[in-house]
Amino acid sequence: MVNAHTRHPVYRIAIGVDMEGSTSRSNREKSVLRGVVHQAVAESLAAHGVHGDDIDRLVDLGDGVIVLIRPSDRVPKTLLLESVVPELSGALRRHNEQFPNLAVRLRAVVHAGEVHFDEHGQFGELLDVACRLLDAPRLKLALRETSAPLVLVVSDDLYWSVVHHGYDGIAVPSYAPLVNVRIGSVPRQGWVHVPDEPRAWPHPLPS
Repeated sequence: MVNAHTRHPVYRIAIGVDMEGSTSRSNREKSVLRGVVHQAVAESLAAHGVHGDDIDRLVDLGDGVIVLIRPSDRVPKTLLLESVVPELSGALRRHNEQFPNLAVRLRAVVHAGEVHFDEHGQFGELLDVACRLLDAPRLKLALRETSAPLVLVVSDDLYWSVVHHGYDGIAVPSYAPLVNVRIGSVPRQGWVHVPDEPRAWPHPLPS
Protein backbone atom coordinates (compact mmCIF):
# COMPACT_ATOMS: atom_id res chain seq x y z
CA MET A 1 0.00 0.00 0.00
CA VAL A 2 1.23 3.51 -0.82
CA ASN A 3 -0.14 6.36 1.25
CA ALA A 4 -1.88 8.71 -1.19
CA HIS A 5 -0.82 11.68 0.93
CA THR A 6 2.88 11.01 1.41
CA ARG A 7 3.40 14.11 3.51
CA HIS A 8 1.22 12.52 6.21
CA PRO A 9 2.68 9.78 8.45
CA VAL A 10 0.60 6.73 9.33
CA TYR A 11 0.83 4.56 12.43
CA ARG A 12 2.21 1.03 12.20
CA ILE A 13 3.50 -1.72 14.51
CA ALA A 14 6.81 -3.13 13.31
CA ILE A 15 8.00 -6.65 13.97
CA GLY A 16 11.38 -7.37 12.42
CA VAL A 17 14.01 -10.10 12.40
CA ASP A 18 17.64 -10.39 11.37
CA MET A 19 19.68 -13.60 10.96
CA GLU A 20 22.73 -14.32 13.07
CA GLY A 21 25.94 -14.93 11.14
CA SER A 22 24.45 -14.60 7.67
CA THR A 23 27.69 -13.23 6.20
CA SER A 24 29.38 -16.58 6.88
CA ARG A 25 26.84 -18.38 4.66
CA SER A 26 27.17 -19.03 0.95
CA ASN A 27 24.70 -17.37 -1.41
CA ARG A 28 22.97 -20.73 -1.98
CA GLU A 29 22.55 -21.19 1.78
CA LYS A 30 21.29 -17.63 2.14
CA SER A 31 18.67 -18.31 -0.50
CA VAL A 32 17.35 -21.28 1.47
CA LEU A 33 17.53 -19.51 4.82
CA ARG A 34 15.72 -16.42 3.51
CA GLY A 35 12.86 -18.71 2.56
CA VAL A 36 12.89 -20.33 5.99
CA VAL A 37 12.80 -16.96 7.76
CA HIS A 38 10.06 -15.45 5.59
CA GLN A 39 7.92 -18.56 5.95
CA ALA A 40 8.43 -18.79 9.71
CA VAL A 41 7.52 -15.13 10.23
CA ALA A 42 4.44 -15.34 7.98
CA GLU A 43 3.20 -18.57 9.57
CA SER A 44 3.76 -17.29 13.12
CA LEU A 45 1.70 -14.19 12.38
CA ALA A 46 -1.01 -16.13 10.53
CA ALA A 47 -1.30 -18.62 13.40
CA HIS A 48 -2.62 -15.74 15.49
CA GLY A 49 -4.82 -14.16 12.85
CA VAL A 50 -2.38 -11.61 11.41
CA HIS A 51 -2.24 -11.78 7.62
CA GLY A 52 -3.48 -10.31 4.35
CA ASP A 53 -4.98 -6.86 4.82
CA ASP A 54 -3.32 -6.49 8.23
CA ILE A 55 0.14 -6.22 6.67
CA ASP A 56 1.84 -3.76 4.31
CA ARG A 57 4.46 -4.71 1.74
CA LEU A 58 7.37 -6.33 3.56
CA VAL A 59 10.59 -4.42 4.14
CA ASP A 60 13.31 -6.83 2.98
CA LEU A 61 16.62 -6.51 4.85
CA GLY A 62 18.51 -9.12 2.83
CA ASP A 63 19.20 -11.31 5.84
CA GLY A 64 15.96 -10.40 7.55
CA VAL A 65 12.61 -8.71 7.16
CA ILE A 66 10.42 -6.09 8.83
CA VAL A 67 6.66 -6.55 8.81
CA LEU A 68 4.55 -3.41 9.22
CA ILE A 69 1.17 -4.17 10.76
CA ARG A 70 -1.75 -1.80 10.35
CA PRO A 71 -3.51 -0.73 13.56
CA SER A 72 -6.46 -2.94 14.44
CA ASP A 73 -8.22 -4.01 17.60
CA ARG A 74 -7.66 -7.59 16.40
CA VAL A 75 -3.88 -7.14 16.54
CA PRO A 76 -2.88 -5.59 19.85
CA LYS A 77 0.80 -5.30 20.67
CA THR A 78 0.30 -7.74 23.53
CA LEU A 79 -0.63 -10.43 20.96
CA LEU A 80 2.74 -10.02 19.25
CA LEU A 81 4.67 -10.21 22.50
CA GLU A 82 2.89 -13.04 24.28
CA SER A 83 1.90 -15.17 21.27
CA VAL A 84 3.54 -14.36 17.93
CA VAL A 85 7.15 -14.01 19.12
CA PRO A 86 7.08 -17.28 21.14
CA GLU A 87 5.42 -18.97 18.14
CA LEU A 88 8.28 -17.81 15.93
CA SER A 89 10.88 -18.98 18.44
CA GLY A 90 9.22 -22.41 18.55
CA ALA A 91 9.12 -22.64 14.75
CA LEU A 92 12.84 -21.89 14.58
CA ARG A 93 13.62 -24.49 17.23
CA ARG A 94 11.72 -27.16 15.31
CA HIS A 95 13.46 -26.23 12.07
CA ASN A 96 16.87 -26.29 13.72
CA GLU A 97 16.26 -29.72 15.22
CA GLN A 98 15.22 -31.07 11.82
CA PHE A 99 17.91 -29.30 9.77
CA PRO A 100 20.93 -28.70 12.04
CA ASN A 101 23.18 -27.89 9.06
CA LEU A 102 20.83 -25.04 8.15
CA ALA A 103 20.06 -23.86 11.65
CA VAL A 104 18.68 -20.32 11.94
CA ARG A 105 18.91 -18.00 14.91
CA LEU A 106 17.32 -14.58 14.88
CA ARG A 107 17.44 -11.23 16.56
CA ALA A 108 13.91 -9.81 16.67
CA VAL A 109 12.46 -6.37 17.36
CA VAL A 110 9.01 -4.99 18.11
CA HIS A 111 8.47 -1.24 17.90
CA ALA A 112 5.62 1.06 16.93
CA GLY A 113 5.32 4.55 15.50
CA GLU A 114 4.85 6.64 12.40
CA VAL A 115 5.95 5.68 8.90
CA HIS A 116 5.73 7.25 5.45
CA PHE A 117 5.10 5.65 2.06
CA ASP A 118 6.18 6.70 -1.39
CA GLU A 119 6.62 5.01 -4.76
CA HIS A 120 9.83 3.39 -3.48
CA GLY A 121 8.33 1.87 -0.33
CA GLN A 122 8.33 2.73 3.36
CA PHE A 123 10.59 5.10 5.27
CA GLY A 124 10.77 7.08 8.47
CA GLU A 125 11.98 7.06 12.05
CA LEU A 126 9.99 3.93 12.90
CA LEU A 127 12.21 1.91 10.56
CA ASP A 128 15.36 3.77 11.63
CA VAL A 129 14.76 2.81 15.26
CA ALA A 130 13.79 -0.79 14.48
CA CYS A 131 16.85 -1.38 12.30
CA ARG A 132 19.24 0.27 14.76
CA LEU A 133 17.89 -1.84 17.64
CA LEU A 134 18.15 -5.02 15.55
CA ASP A 135 21.78 -4.25 14.71
CA ALA A 136 22.86 -3.25 18.22
CA PRO A 137 26.09 -5.00 19.33
CA ARG A 138 24.58 -5.70 22.75
CA LEU A 139 21.65 -7.55 21.18
CA LYS A 140 24.05 -9.63 19.09
CA LEU A 141 25.94 -10.46 22.27
CA ALA A 142 22.70 -11.45 24.02
CA LEU A 143 22.02 -13.97 21.25
CA ARG A 144 25.55 -15.37 21.49
CA GLU A 145 25.09 -15.78 25.25
CA THR A 146 22.09 -18.10 24.89
CA SER A 147 21.30 -21.34 23.11
CA ALA A 148 17.79 -20.08 22.33
CA PRO A 149 16.91 -19.61 18.65
CA LEU A 150 15.69 -16.04 19.14
CA VAL A 151 16.23 -12.98 21.30
CA LEU A 152 13.84 -10.05 21.27
CA VAL A 153 14.41 -6.35 21.81
CA VAL A 154 11.50 -3.96 22.29
CA SER A 155 11.79 -0.20 22.10
CA ASP A 156 11.63 1.91 25.24
CA ASP A 157 8.29 3.33 24.10
CA LEU A 158 6.83 -0.15 23.76
CA TYR A 159 8.27 -1.26 27.08
CA TRP A 160 6.64 1.56 29.04
CA SER A 161 3.34 1.53 27.13
CA VAL A 162 2.82 -2.26 27.12
CA VAL A 163 5.42 -4.52 28.77
CA HIS A 164 5.70 -2.48 31.97
CA HIS A 165 2.03 -3.10 32.80
CA GLY A 166 2.47 -6.87 33.07
CA TYR A 167 -0.41 -8.03 30.91
CA ASP A 168 -1.18 -11.76 30.83
CA GLY A 169 1.60 -13.72 29.16
CA ILE A 170 4.18 -10.93 29.55
CA ALA A 171 6.75 -11.49 32.31
CA VAL A 172 8.03 -8.01 33.12
CA PRO A 173 11.17 -9.17 35.04
CA SER A 174 12.35 -11.06 31.93
CA TYR A 175 12.93 -7.78 30.03
CA ALA A 176 16.22 -5.97 30.64
CA PRO A 177 17.37 -2.49 29.43
CA LEU A 178 20.54 -3.82 27.83
CA VAL A 179 20.58 -1.91 24.55
CA ASN A 180 21.41 1.74 23.96
CA VAL A 181 21.61 3.17 20.45
CA ARG A 182 21.50 6.63 18.89
CA ILE A 183 19.23 7.82 16.10
CA GLY A 184 21.04 10.92 14.93
CA SER A 185 21.82 12.70 18.18
CA VAL A 186 18.93 11.13 20.11
CA PRO A 187 19.63 8.19 22.45
CA ARG A 188 17.14 5.31 22.31
CA GLN A 189 16.94 2.37 24.69
CA GLY A 190 15.93 -1.22 24.00
CA TRP A 191 14.73 -3.92 26.40
CA VAL A 192 15.95 -7.48 25.76
CA HIS A 193 13.90 -10.63 26.31
CA VAL A 194 14.66 -14.31 25.58
CA PRO A 195 11.32 -16.12 24.98
CA ASP A 196 12.75 -19.61 25.61
CA GLU A 197 14.57 -18.53 28.78
CA PRO A 198 12.24 -16.36 30.84
CA ARG A 199 14.94 -15.32 33.28
CA ALA A 200 14.60 -12.57 35.83
CA TRP A 201 17.18 -9.83 35.21
CA PRO A 202 18.42 -7.59 38.00
CA HIS A 203 17.40 -3.95 37.46
CA PRO A 204 18.91 -1.66 36.44
CA LEU A 205 21.56 -3.29 34.26
CA PRO A 206 24.47 -1.60 32.51
CA SER A 207 24.25 -1.18 28.74
